[in-house]
Amino acid sequence: MSERLRLFPLGTVLFPGMVLPLHIFEDRYRQMVHELLDGPEPRRFGVIAIRKGRETGIEGVSSLYEVGCTATLRQTEEHDDGRFDLITVGTQRFRLTVLDESRPYLQGDVEFLPEDDGNSAAAGRAASLVAAAFGDYLEALAARSLAQITIPDLPGEPVLLSYLVAATMIVDLPDQQALLAEPDSLSRLAAERALLQRETTMLRTLTARPAPDLRYAPYSPN
Repeated sequence: MSERLRLFPLGTVLFPGMVLPLHIFEDRYRQMVHELLDGPEPRRFGVIAIRKGRETGIEGVSSLYEVGCTATLRQTEEHDDGRFDLITVGTQRFRLTVLDESRPYLQGDVEFLPEDDGNSAAAGRAASLVAAAFGDYLEALAARSLAQITIPDLPGEPVLLSYLVAATMIVDLPDQQALLAEPDSLSRLAAERALLQRETTMLRTLTARPAPDLRYAPYSPN
């Protein structure tokens, strides 16, 4: 079954289970937040990455990716001038089937994508391999003083691990988007292992530094 969702295009990818702070200042998104707060729980909207265009102004978004993730409101702070600071959490992946531009903000008909339970023996083995490769990748980042990422306890559950690794890797948006769109955790973990091996090799052998990662700024500029 399809569902109509309010959409929030971003220049980043949201994964299930990941926290996304947002600073809302555009009138159209203020309207969206008011409508969400006036409606029933769960108060959620769709975050979908921009393929071509920019975040501010609908006219700036010329193309969206097909697969996104719902963001559920967890905390809301409204300022005196009408701006909002939000804390949201990614909850469920969806595929955009119809885009509606009839309102100040974008809406879309979406089909929610199923999640496997990640309990197969193959997924468990893949998770162990990815956890080891992820550790090597973090060591390579730290060795070059490019980032210091501390994750004390990696989840052993394959689905959660696959999303955590996907959200943490410093890779281009199309790579992250491809991970979000993988059909199941086993496929996602296999793709992540290949990416981790590629990125770790590059970090250890190349002299040029990658561009700074801006995905962890406190707020999205929307």
